[in-house]
Amino acid sequence: MDNNPLANILQSPELRKRILFVIIALAVFRVAAVVPIPGINADAIASFFKQHEGGMLGFLNIFSGGALGRFSILALGIMPYINASIIMGLIKGAHIFPALDKLSKEGEYGRRKENQITRVFGLVLALLQGFGLTVAITKMSAPGGLAIVIDPSWSFILTTTLTLAAGTMFLMWLGEQMTEKGIGNGISLIIFAGIVERLPSAIYTLVELVRSEEMQLLTALIIIALVAVIMGLVVWVETAQRQIPVQYAKRMVGNKMYGGKTSYLPLKIDQSGVIAVIFAMSILSMPLTIAQFMPEAHWAQVVMDWMGRGHITYMVVYVALIIFFCYFYNSMTFNPKDMAENMKKWGGFIPGIRPGEPTQKYIEWVMNRITLSGALFVSAIAVLPDFLRAKFNVPFYFGGTALLIVVGVALDTVGQVQAHLLAHNYQPLMKGRGIKGRWFNVGE
Repeated sequence: MDNNPLANILQSPELRKRILFVIIALAVFRVAAVVPIPGINADAIASFFKQHEGGMLGFLNIFSGGALGRFSILALGIMPYINASIIMGLIKGAHIFPALDKLSKEGEYGRRKENQITRVFGLVLALLQGFGLTVAITKMSAPGGLAIVIDPSWSFILTTTLTLAAGTMFLMWLGEQMTEKGIGNGISLIIFAGIVERLPSAIYTLVELVRSEEMQLLTALIIIALVAVIMGLVVWVETAQRQIPVQYAKRMVGNKMYGGKTSYLPLKIDQSGVIAVIFAMSILSMPLTIAQFMPEAHWAQVVMDWMGRGHITYMVVYVALIIFFCYFYNSMTFNPKDMAENMKKWGGFIPGIRPGEPTQKYIEWVMNRITLSGALFVSAIAVLPDFLRAKFNVPFYFGGTALLIVVGVALDTVGQVQAHLLAHNYQPLMKGRGIKGRWFNVGE
């Protein structure tokens, strides 16, 4: 029984309670995602999104778990809160407001105040995006001219805007509760659940295409094999580490000799994990979403022409954003200076590198190199399905971005379950080299 992962989980009452809480919270999320906003023609909105299934709206609908396609109370999803977290991080990194710099030095109290500011900013963005989305949808119609909004009055616009903003705030609160009382990161798990919800439909569509002979069986098998290979590569990179050897000098403390051992400083190849992909997707989706809701505007046509999925400009911008957020995340969470100082304090040094500032620069040099390689890999996986769809008309229904998020969140959650079992002296889920989970440290 010791080698049975399920039995190991069941041995821990606290872990059982946490997993059960996550399951219930995700069930609440899925129920809320299908609650429609009053005044919406369900058939018209379904026809409209079916028409745009291969575009950015269909892409965003996948990440909302179908909530956007139903225009439910959770249609905005968690993206306004993520956008607020990104903007707050950029402002802190640029040191624009001295008050924020002061808060970051005040420990737990400062962190709570920063989180409170991020929540308020997220609410403001949710209200703005909800208003824009509501106004846009009142002017849209389904194929055939059927109006999506039954009564596009100002009363409908006001109540819908407030409802959409409240839905985002509810998801934010639910994600924080899952992080605190569950296992894994709540916000990442909500995005994960939204993507996985669409997987059975994608598989069914693929089977129907083969059955109706619209797609050859060989093509379907190649797609499935390619997805499996991508998943394997993602797991390999997400768990890969660059281990820097650290030698500790011998020193006498009282009558005992300490040190003289060799340890390793593990640096993950993809330190940011799925965070960089989520941030890049969130930033890139804003202008494209607005443009698709206002297709008659000249600027919207320019944006859709140059930034449509599969276009070279879209791919270049997407890759640039992923690489930027990989380095941005590292700058927020990784501090080579503190590592070098702690290493020096405890008598540790990297063979061939002097302690202090040279060690700091060496760690920075190594981290920058492996971050670039990890960012390029993640970027390639993210844009590969769009490239194949655009150039070779390959019908991908479960793209690289979705795979990166699903596999990354799954690995993080499993890593945190393993860490819990190890902390409570239970048999670990995985033997040998463990997987260390990462946290989505925005708004916790």
